[in-house]
Amino acid sequence: MNIDLLLTNWPLLAGMILAGAAGGLLSGLLGVGGGIIVVPVLFSVFSFLDVSPEIIMHLTVGTSFAAMIPTSVFSSYGHYRKGAIDFGVLKLWAPAAFLGCILGVLIAGRSKSEVLIYIFVTGALVVAAYMFFSGSRPVEKNRMPGRLGAGGLAGLIGTVSALMGIGGGTFFVPLFTALGTKVHRAVGTSAALGIVVSIPGFIGYVVAGWQIEALPQLSFGFVNVLGAAILMPVSAICAPLGAAIAHRLSPRLLKICFALFLLATAARMLATTL
Repeated sequence: MNIDLLLTNWPLLAGMILAGAAGGLLSGLLGVGGGIIVVPVLFSVFSFLDVSPEIIMHLTVGTSFAAMIPTSVFSSYGHYRKGAIDFGVLKLWAPAAFLGCILGVLIAGRSKSEVLIYIFVTGALVVAAYMFFSGSRPVEKNRMPGRLGAGGLAGLIGTVSALMGIGGGTFFVPLFTALGTKVHRAVGTSAALGIVVSIPGFIGYVVAGWQIEALPQLSFGFVNVLGAAILMPVSAICAPLGAAIAHRLSPRLLKICFALFLLATAARMLATTL
């Protein structure tokens, strides 16, 4: 890789390193998925680079998915070592999540960038509200739905996740806990489902942007190779650390700080669009 390119863009690269570290830690710690952090940071980076408004969110989401793959894999492995993945739930929910992600990518490929921004902002506000108001509640009796209900919910989450550039944990974790799954097991299973969502998401955005001419340098479809190359190793290294901390730490304060971050970044993205 060109050294001059790295030196010239060192502030942007530093931002991506921080985004990768934060995304990896949060993926393992809260199970919300690193994409919810990485997407607004990447959006700011690409805005600074004057990426065309018509494709900026597509490029942001695609690059987020590329970085998400190793994060999901390493985070899942960390939780697997703790015995925190419910493979019965994974087997039931994964196929519909996979198909929902493909549907989401197809919709995204035919949508304007502004539409994807509005979808992300809406999702970020929902997550921020959850982070603010969710508390530690006793685990109730397991109320997991059957195959049809699980398929519908997983498909919906997979579709929305593909439009937002996130791994699905943002929605899977609170849903699983609300259905009576212990929080550590919900986080671990959600991390594994992140693999199911991130791989087709990455491939889909590469294909969707394959013939787009307005992409910046070092882009592979709607995936910026430079951004992904920095985010991937950093997030992968930090994800197991977050998973380990999750089993020792009550994340209430971190949730509140994270919610404030989401509110600020959602407001900025919306202001940029308007």
